[in-house]
Amino acid sequence: MKKLIPLAFALLAMPALADDAKVQSVSMSNSGGSYTFSVTISHPDTGWDHYVDAWRVVAPDGTVLGMRKLAHPHVDEQPFTRSLSGVSIPEGITSVVIEAHDNVDGWSPNTKTVTLR
Repeated sequence: MKKLIPLAFALLAMPALADDAKVQSVSMSNSGGSYTFSVTISHPDTGWDHYVDAWRVVAPDGTVLGMRKLAHPHVDEQPFTRSLSGVSIPEGITSVVIEAHDNVDGWSPNTKTVTLR
């Protein structure tokens, strides 16, 4: 039994294996300096207890340029795509990062960097 205790603590110290939200693809358009982003995200939503609840457009310096809040889980719609219009990108920025958020794990490390046209 004493040999099992160190093993139990080692297992507890391991990071949880979670399926983070993943930004799979991004398309965008620019009209008069205002961007529209369409973002496809996958995540094993289980319902209201664990689902992707937002995604955002972030400048290289970390400034949030726009955020799309998601109003409900997408259990039966995976992956799913949602759009955000009216995103202003300051002059000089040539790329942005798209980040997804779920209501349990927060901002996912599975981001997508997009070069602006």
